[in-house]
Amino acid sequence: MIMKKQLLLLVLMMLPFVASAHDIEVKNADGKTIYYNYINNGTELEVTFRGSNYDSSSKEYQGNVAIPEEVTYMNRTRKVTSIGNSAFRYCYGLTSITIPNSVTSIGSSAFDGCPGLTSVTIPNSVTSIGVEAFYGCYGLTSVTIPNSVTSIGDRVFYNCSSLTSVTIPNSVTSIGVEAFRVCYGLTSVTIPNSVTSIGDRAFYNCGGLTSVTIGSGVTSIGNRAFDGFDIPTVISLIENPFTIYGKTSSYRTFTQNTFNNATLYVPKGTIDKYKATDGWKDFLFIEEGTGGGATPTTQKCEKPSISYENGKLTFSSATDGAVCQYSITDTDIKAGSGNEVQLGVTYNISVYATKSGYDNSDVATATLCWIDASPKTEGITDGVAQIAAHPVLVKTDNGFITVEGVDDRTNVSVYTTDGKQVGTVISQNNMATIATSIQQGSIAIVKVGEKSIKVVIH
Repeated sequence: MIMKKQLLLLVLMMLPFVASAHDIEVKNADGKTIYYNYINNGTELEVTFRGSNYDSSSKEYQGNVAIPEEVTYMNRTRKVTSIGNSAFRYCYGLTSITIPNSVTSIGSSAFDGCPGLTSVTIPNSVTSIGVEAFYGCYGLTSVTIPNSVTSIGDRVFYNCSSLTSVTIPNSVTSIGVEAFRVCYGLTSVTIPNSVTSIGDRAFYNCGGLTSVTIGSGVTSIGNRAFDGFDIPTVISLIENPFTIYGKTSSYRTFTQNTFNNATLYVPKGTIDKYKATDGWKDFLFIEEGTGGGATPTTQKCEKPSISYENGKLTFSSATDGAVCQYSITDTDIKAGSGNEVQLGVTYNISVYATKSGYDNSDVATATLCWIDASPKTEGITDGVAQIAAHPVLVKTDNGFITVEGVDDRTNVSVYTTDGKQVGTVISQNNMATIATSIQQGSIAIVKVGEKSIKVVIH
C-alpha cells in the first residue's frame, strides 16, 4: 500500500504544472475582454494573457485593443500600470494598441511576434521597456520612444524589418545587445549625446542604413554593432575617440567595405586623434565636419504637448528652458446682424519649442472646439446665460487621432473627405484614440457624437 501511494505521488509530480495566467478579466469600453494580474500588493493591475503558462491563448487579442487607465472590478477601481511579460505575445491578429498614460512599464516579450502591429505610440509615462518587447514585429513601420525611457534593452526591436524610422530621445543612456538587429528598413539613425554605450550587434545587418550619427557621449561600442552591411556615411561627434574593433581584428565594429569606402566625418580639430586611434584609423577616408546634408550637431527641442483645461491652453516641451511659440486661428463670428447666431467656433492651434543653441522642435497641432453637452457649461460669468457645451481637443500625430475631453461612452468616428469611414471607437476616461491610414497632410472628418470636426493629419 505504501509503495502504491509513493508511485501515485510520483506520477502526480511528473504531470505538467498548469497555473492560471490571469487573476481577473474585464471588458473595456469597446467590449473586448482584457486579462489582468494584481500587482503591488493588489493595489494596481498589469495586463496579461489568458490561459496557462503552457499555452499560447494570448492570441485571442485581435484588431484594435485599447487598454484603459483604470479598471473597476467588484466595486473597486485600480490603475493599470504595467503591460506584463508576454501579455500580447504571438497575437498575430493584433493591429493597433492604445497604451494609457497610467502605464509605467512594458514587460519582456510583451508584443513579441505581433506582425500585424504597424505603429505604436508609447506614452511619456513609460520608464522601462523589457527585453524583446517588440521582437519580430515585422509590420512595425515607426516608433517614437518617449523621453521618460532611459535604456533600450536587449533585442527590443530585433527583426522589426519594416521599421523605417525610430526616434531615440536624449533621455536614453544605453542601447542593448541586438536592440535593432535586422531592422533593414532603417535608412538613417542618430544616436543622441546622452547615450554612453551601444551593445554588441545593436544594428547588425540593418542593410538599409546609409548614414549613422554617433553622439558625443558614447564611450563604448560593442562587437559588430554596425557589421553585416555597408554604410556610405559615418558621423562621429566624439571629441576624444576610444578604441573600437578594427577590420584587421577577428572582431569588428563596421564591415571591411565600410572601412574601405565610407567617409567618416569627425569634429573639427580631432582628425589626427582619429587617425591615431585603433579601429577609427582603419577608415581610409576621414574628414572634419558633418558632411553635406548630414545630421547637424545641435540638439533639437522636444516636440511640445498641448492640453486644455478650465479655459486655458497649456503648451509644454520636455526640453528644459524651451519657450513655446504658438499660432491660433479661429472661425468665430466677428460681427453681423439678425436675431439669431449659430455658434460653431473652432480654434486651430500650432506650436513649436525654441531654445538658444537648439534646433526648433517639430510642430505640434491641435483643434479645439465645443460640442453640445448637458449639464456641463463653458465660459460662464455673472449676467451671461449658461451655455450647454463643453470643449474637446483633437490632436493628430503619426496617423493617430486623439480626442480629449469627450464624455465616456461617446461614439467617435473618423472619415475621409469622400465619406469613407476609416476608424471608430467608444471613448473612455474622457478620451478616444483612433489609428488611421489617412496620409499626412490630408483632411479627416472626426465625428464626436453628432459634432463633425475637420482636422489635418500630421
